[in-house]
Amino acid sequence: MTPRHAAPKPVDTDRRQRLAQGLAFGAMGWAGLTGLAGPAQAAVGGLPTNVGHGDSSPQWESLRERLFGGQPIAAGAASQVQLVVPLRAAYGASVPVRIVSKLAPGDARRVRRMTLLVDKNPSPVAATLTLGEALGPANFETRLRVDEYSHIRVVHQLDDGSLHMDSRYVKVSGGCSAPPNRESPHLIGKTLLRLPEGLHRDAGGTAVDLTVLHPNDTGFELNQVTVMYIPPHFVRSIQVRLGGRPVFDADMDFSVSENPSWRFQLAVPGEGRVGRLSADIEDSKELRTRGELDLDQAGVA
Repeated sequence: MTPRHAAPKPVDTDRRQRLAQGLAFGAMGWAGLTGLAGPAQAAVGGLPTNVGHGDSSPQWESLRERLFGGQPIAAGAASQVQLVVPLRAAYGASVPVRIVSKLAPGDARRVRRMTLLVDKNPSPVAATLTLGEALGPANFETRLRVDEYSHIRVVHQLDDGSLHMDSRYVKVSGGCSAPPNRESPHLIGKTLLRLPEGLHRDAGGTAVDLTVLHPNDTGFELNQVTVMYIPPHFVRSIQVRLGGRPVFDADMDFSVSENPSWRFQLAVPGEGRVGRLSADIEDSKELRTRGELDLDQAGVA
C-alpha cells in the first residue's frame, strides 16, 4: 500500500497528448472513403496503412505460387476484371464485394473460373467458382469476412487460359471472430432464390439473389454463455443449375459471411420455356439442402 505521504507521480504529458489525439481521431470517424480509385492513403490520425490497392503481400506471393504457379497474371489496365470494395467497411464480418467482368460485349472469350481471396484471413481462399454455360455476364456480388487490414483479390481465368486480377486494400478487422446470429437454428440450410428485377430475356441477363441461411461459423467465435469457442460449421459448396444446365459451382470456406449470399446473372433463352433454377447446398457437417425457383412462373419484367 502506498503511504499517504508518498510523493505524487510525475505527470506523463506525452501520454496525455496521445490520448487527446486518439479522442480527436475517434470524434472525426471513418466516413467518406470508399477506396474505389487510386492508392489507399494513410488514415486520418496517422494509422500505418499507406498501402496501395495493387501492392503485393507475403501471403499473396505464397498463395500465387500455390494456386497459379509461375503463370503470368494481368493486372491494372490490362486486367479484364474489376473488384469494387469499400476502403473502410462498417463491419468486418460483412464486407460487401462486387466483381465486374470487363470483357467487351463483342469479345468471344468467357470467364471459366473465378477465385476470391482475402490475403490475411486464417482461410484466405474464400471461394472458387467454376462458371457454366447458363451464366450470363460474369458479374457477382457477395459479402466476405475480413479478419484484419488486408488486400481482397479476385482472379479470373478465361477460356483461353489467361489470368486477370484486381485487388483492393480494406481497412477493417475482427470479421472472423464476430459471433453469428443464432436465433433460428432450425432454419440452417434453408436456401432462398429470387429475381429482384424479374425475368429478362435479353443479353443483359436476369439478376438472381441466392441466400443460404447459415451461421457460417469460423471456429474463432466465442460463445458468450459457455465462454468456449464455437466449432466451425460453414457452407462448403453450392451447385446452381438452370433446367439442368450448369450456372456455377462454388467451393467455399468460412471467409464468406454469415448467411452466404451471391447475386449473379443468368443467360435466359429469348423464347420458349426457361425451366427451374436450383441450388444444391452442402455444408461442413454434410448437411445437404436444396432451393428451387420455377422461372416460367416468374413473369417477364
